[in-house]
Amino acid sequence: MATVSLKGIKKVYDNKVTAVHSFDLEISDKEFIVLVGPSGCGKSTTLRMVAGLEDISDGDLYIGGRRVNDVSPKDRDIAMVFQNYALYPHMTVYENMAFALKLRKLPKDEIDKKVREAAQILDISQYLERKPKALSGGQRQRVAIGRAIVRDPQVFLMDEPLSNLDAKLRNQMRAEIIKLRQRINTTFIYVTHDQTEAMTLGDRIVIMKDGFIQQIGTPQQVFEHPANLFVAGFIGTPQMNFFDAKLERQGDSYSVKCLDAVMKLSEETQAKLKANNVAGGDVTLGIRPEHIVFASQAGPDTLTGTVDVSEMMGSELHLHVAVKDGVDVVLRVPTTDLPKEWKAGIPYGTQVHFTFRDDLIHLFDPASTDNLIPFHSEAARTEEQNAAQGRK
Repeated sequence: MATVSLKGIKKVYDNKVTAVHSFDLEISDKEFIVLVGPSGCGKSTTLRMVAGLEDISDGDLYIGGRRVNDVSPKDRDIAMVFQNYALYPHMTVYENMAFALKLRKLPKDEIDKKVREAAQILDISQYLERKPKALSGGQRQRVAIGRAIVRDPQVFLMDEPLSNLDAKLRNQMRAEIIKLRQRINTTFIYVTHDQTEAMTLGDRIVIMKDGFIQQIGTPQQVFEHPANLFVAGFIGTPQMNFFDAKLERQGDSYSVKCLDAVMKLSEETQAKLKANNVAGGDVTLGIRPEHIVFASQAGPDTLTGTVDVSEMMGSELHLHVAVKDGVDVVLRVPTTDLPKEWKAGIPYGTQVHFTFRDDLIHLFDPASTDNLIPFHSEAARTEEQNAAQGRK
């Protein structure tokens, strides 16, 4: 198994189009890292540079402490699982999984042992004599993963392996990958545009946009403490609500005016703002739909609006509420918290009052889009120091 180190990695096409800018990342042995972001953000290009399928324009790549910039893909001791399975259609499942081992001229009994062990782990032993066309999408993806497992590589690379599957199968295969990771316990680098996959699979998540890293952190860190507006809007379903607001400071006390309401801020939030010497002024306020709570009546810290859309999701209700100036606010409310008459949904035009959890309000600088309430746990500080060291 191995560590992977990307130091200032850059990819430029035709000397003019930069797909990845100065990518710095230290991946520990046996860590599961997920690269996530919208289409065209550079995540697959980064993975392909690690695999050796794309040349590195600048920077250094180390696998297991060895610089591999100029090492061919077959000599990097990695295995890659592709989005489209990439199985040989004329070969059986057994032959597909054994092919790379035959090229390495391993003894037949060793090949057989490795293939059957991998098939047992992935529960595809019964399909070993079938050809890919006789398998479902999920079964084909298991075969593709099995073909990677038998090679016993230092690093597994996965490029959106579940995106061709339907929703139910994706959920099942996510669980399979989590089980697989626990069984083979190796280093994984996984690329996806699906934030659910990123949040459920990754030890740490690397969020990318336009070839730049926006934030690196655990799933909980990036959800609770997004570094900027992009991360805040990208992570979380439904998306975080954003408002033009004004931060007001009186001595050491802060509050924030949002539309017609003056929202209180928790003591912890105020202490962080004070520690960073944040002045009053225009801000972008962010609040997640699940952190908005109903109020029994209007008050100075509440907003009032009318229900436009009520989406019943079973365990929860997604409400679109129109407030002042045509602003649409999305609320995510557990059905267990609803009064009996609203269990099946809240009728169109119903007036509701609501406020924000004072400890879960996010404030962003409108100009830089950075979070004004940064996260500074000991672990986060260590990560920042490691990243800074990697850039030197």
